[in-house]
Amino acid sequence: MDPVRNPYAPGAGQRPPELAGRGRELDVFDVVLERIARGRPERSLVLTGLRGVGKTVLLNTLRSQAINRLWGSGKIEARPDQSLRRPIAAALHMAVRELAPRHRAPDRIEAFLGVLKAFAQRCPPAGRGGATPRLRDRWQPGIDVPAAAGRADSGDIEIDLVELLSDAADVAADVGTGIAVFIDEMQDVGAEDVSALCAACHELSQLGAPLIVVGAGLPHLPAVLSAAKSYSERLFRYQRIDRLDRIAADRALCAPAEREQVEYEPKALDLLYESSGGYPYFVQAYGKATWDHAPRSPITAADVRVAAPEAEAELAVGFFGSRFERATPAEREYMRAMATLSLVEGEAGGRDDMDAAVPTAEIARALGRKPASLSPARDALIKKGLIYSGERGTVAFTVPHFGRYLRTQPA
Repeated sequence: MDPVRNPYAPGAGQRPPELAGRGRELDVFDVVLERIARGRPERSLVLTGLRGVGKTVLLNTLRSQAINRLWGSGKIEARPDQSLRRPIAAALHMAVRELAPRHRAPDRIEAFLGVLKAFAQRCPPAGRGGATPRLRDRWQPGIDVPAAAGRADSGDIEIDLVELLSDAADVAADVGTGIAVFIDEMQDVGAEDVSALCAACHELSQLGAPLIVVGAGLPHLPAVLSAAKSYSERLFRYQRIDRLDRIAADRALCAPAEREQVEYEPKALDLLYESSGGYPYFVQAYGKATWDHAPRSPITAADVRVAAPEAEAELAVGFFGSRFERATPAEREYMRAMATLSLVEGEAGGRDDMDAAVPTAEIARALGRKPASLSPARDALIKKGLIYSGERGTVAFTVPHFGRYLRTQPA
């Protein structure tokens, strides 16, 4: 098989050649955009799922849908210990720039940009979010209008964000469209900023303003939002993004291959689904390796068996290993215990991926430690995005098949 014609794309956030199994999510977002265009009330959207299920790809596709409807849009990737103030200002700056050519009152755009500049430059006091007056004074958001006074510049992120998003929504309403702000890795937004974001979305929904937030994050993101504001459970439309079913996984492999006049034997597809577990990133990784090793069409199960070790080696280095290397020895010990216990829990629950959630008390028992002594390791792993706590007293890996990977590694 010609490697130059290999259609598969196992990249971080890289759109696969066939976005299979996500039709429902795309249809739902189309309805959301259309309802807002007609002045109907609608909720902001939150996508949750493990690493490798295609949340970022889906987020980018939803943004393309908004752009195609002439909405203003901006996207940010949240990072731990970073204030939301400047990234959200940059995203809204981008969104309003997209709307500005269609706005009939340039002074309205300039007035909003003045508010945006004031918001961006109003950093929290030293000691809150790590900002200092000196850094605040040096930073400029690239807006060639004077900063406004008295709007979105109080220094209280909750008050300021409500005012800023409301003003942005007014600009969108002027041109008969909307604004969508996309936030990837949303679970990494700080607690104070999450609370402010929920408050702003709540205010906008009550006003029927044409601005929505579309977030994507790990499975515990709903719990993060709920801890910030109790009403967040009703504030957002939650969509869990999971692995592909067999039909969608086969389509993700076969559709791009057919465009290259290549076919798969049924047993090859059986083996590819078993190896990948239906996780989109793994589907692309195994598909790419299999294509490169197959001598001709149709691709056979034997071709998959020959290629699988290469796909697994690449995943071990780029997908699993890079994450494992970020952990300290104490954190690795914690994850190894998790991996062993998740196998037991998975077998007991009849799960086929063997990465089941594990009680933290069982981890402590397996390591011969008191639960409280393991809290630092657990909390650090959660902060690094390697594990999450979906239910109180349990933890699970954020990366599919990570437990299986750890069980193959020497201690």
